Amino acid sequence: MWDVDHSRSAHIAAVAALGEPNRRRLYEHVVRQPHPVGRDEAAAAVGLPRATAAFHLDRLVDEGLLEVDYQRRTGRTGPGAGRPAKLYHRARRHIGVSLPERRYDLAGHLLAAAVEEADRAGRPPRAVLDRIAHDTGHGLGRDRAGRALLDVLEDLGYEPRDLGAEVALVNCPFSALAGGHAELVCGMNRELLAGLLRGLGRADLSAHLDPRPGHCCVRLRAAPATS
Repeated sequence: MWDVDHSRSAHIAAVAALGEPNRRRLYEHVVRQPHPVGRDEAAAAVGLPRATAAFHLDRLVDEGLLEVDYQRRTGRTGPGAGRPAKLYHRARRHIGVSLPERRYDLAGHLLAAAVEEADRAGRPPRAVLDRIAHDTGHGLGRDRAGRALLDVLEDLGYEPRDLGAEVALVNCPFSALAGGHAELVCGMNRELLAGLLRGLGRADLSAHLDPRPGHCCVRLRAAPATS
C-alpha cells in the first residue's frame, strides 16, 4: 500500500543542505559517477582538501542524500588487506519539496492501480478508482488512529482550516490534475478523504464535493445523524 512520508521537514532540510556550494558540487559529482566514490576521488574532483570533502560528504549522508558502502578496492582480503574504503553513492530514497504541497505520486499510484485492476477484471475504471482511493484513505487513517485530524490532513498537504461547522482544505495536493480532469480527480479525492475519516474513526464527519476558488474541491462537514 502507498504511504505518505511523514518527514517533510527532513526533505526540506536535505534540499537546504545543498545550498552550500561545495556540498552541492560534491553531491553533483558523486551522483554523476557510474560507481561509488571515495573521499580522495571526490576531493580531487572538486578541488577541496580531503578533510573538508569528508565533512561535506558525511553531512550529505546525514541528510539522506547519499548512502555509504564499504569496499576493499585492492581486491585483497584477510589479514593485512587494510581497512575497507568508505564509498559514497546516491541515496535510494526520493527527496522532493513542493510549495504548496503536491502529492502527484499518490495520484499516480491510485490511477495506475485502478487501470490495472479494471483491465484485469473488466470493471468500469471510475468505480475501481473510487474504491481504491477509499481503501487507501482508510489505510492511511487506520495507521494514524489517535492522531488529530487536522495534523493528519496537514501531513497530506491539504492545509486544513477548522471553521467550526466544517473543515476547509485550502490546498489541493492534486491541483494540476484536477484542473484538467476535475470530475475524475475530485471524485477520487473525495473518496480518499472519506476513507481517511473512516480509518481515523471520525464518523462525525463526511467528505463533500464543494469546489471553490483557491481551495480544494472537498470540504469536511458534520455527518448526517443516523436513526
